[in-house]
Amino acid sequence: MYKHVLGISLLLVASGVQADSVQQSRIVVKNFMGELKSELVAAMKSGGPVNAIDVCNIKAPAIAEEMSKKHGVKISRTSLKLRNQANKPDAWELKVLNRFETRKTKGENVKNMEFSEVVSQKGKNVFRYMKAIPTGKPCLNCHATEIEPAVISKLSKLYPQDKARGFKLGDIRGAFTLSKAVE
Repeated sequence: MYKHVLGISLLLVASGVQADSVQQSRIVVKNFMGELKSELVAAMKSGGPVNAIDVCNIKAPAIAEEMSKKHGVKISRTSLKLRNQANKPDAWELKVLNRFETRKTKGENVKNMEFSEVVSQKGKNVFRYMKAIPTGKPCLNCHATEIEPAVISKLSKLYPQDKARGFKLGDIRGAFTLSKAVE
């Protein structure tokens, strides 16, 4: 009986930890998204889509690093159709991205898609969280099928293995991904 009660207690504690972690993750992602969007809007206003490419290339990784340090997590972006090979999804992220695509096919709104769980990695418990990134109208300047030649030129120089094109409004552009060790 004590083992059963202990098991239930541990499960409830883990559920509480995960619920708190989900709330924290939502805040971190919202901050990351807000800062990134602000930078992209400013870059678009000052120099159009060609100028905005530098935000995703240079500023987004810096924002992710700053947010990671500030919140004690690791946050980044990933996608099934990569532009930057440094953002390649790991096995867990790949599984979740594919689940997101299935959920979208079944009619779920991409804006609401998220997933989290505690997994074991190298013998340690790690909280993992992903939030889908819907393709918005501004994203299509660099991620659609039809892209301005100047944008294509800059993307080709920065990302010779670019696969992040051909998106339509409302597609899953990728996801914010976050992880942190749990005790």
